[in-house]
Amino acid sequence: MTDREPFRTRIKVRHYELDTLGHLNHAVYHSYGEVSRLEVFEAAGDANLRESRLAPVLLESNIVYRRELRAGDVVDVTCDASFGDGKVFWMTSRIIKLDGTLSAEIKCTLGLMDLEKRKLVPDPRGHFERAGLDLKVLSTSE
Repeated sequence: MTDREPFRTRIKVRHYELDTLGHLNHAVYHSYGEVSRLEVFEAAGDANLRESRLAPVLLESNIVYRRELRAGDVVDVTCDASFGDGKVFWMTSRIIKLDGTLSAEIKCTLGLMDLEKRKLVPDPRGHFERAGLDLKVLSTSE
């Protein structure tokens, strides 16, 4: 393991994102995770990946809600990738209030799609590496 912190995106909860109970709508938590996933790929340098006609695609998402968020709360949304064998990889996001309170954890399974063939490619980590993405930005285990 490493002492490096995972990538973080800061987001402020907006009034229109609340549900009738006055806290952040459940679907918006997923949106926050998606924002962080898109930003971590951009920070890692995904331009060459797009030129190669490859793109990460979400296959599964699971969220555990820990503490509610309300309008005006500011959170950091982390994003950390892990890789194994085969065609999928995983990204974990934690939505954390600035006081350190864990609000939610999101675990996603993703693949890397060939946009021409519309099929997942094997070894997404290898494709990221060959496209010049900074794997240390994507994953604290690199």
